[in-house]
Amino acid sequence: MTERLRPGNKAKRSGQYKERGPRGGDVGGREVTVVKGEPLPPTTKRGNTYDLVDPSDNLAGRRRG
Repeated sequence: MTERLRPGNKAKRSGQYKERGPRGGDVGGREVTVVKGEPLPPTTKRGNTYDLVDPSDNLAGRRRG
């Protein structure tokens, strides 16, 4: 099971986050793109959460060198 994040939590990874209902069910396919370290946006209904469904395949947030 993936970690469920609440609105306002900072994204741990960049990617597509899917909104889930209070019991983890789909709420109409709403997905948002969030960059690592940015807060997740408000959900459509109170009690809903997000989970990461498609992480970005890039080097955002990683040190180069």
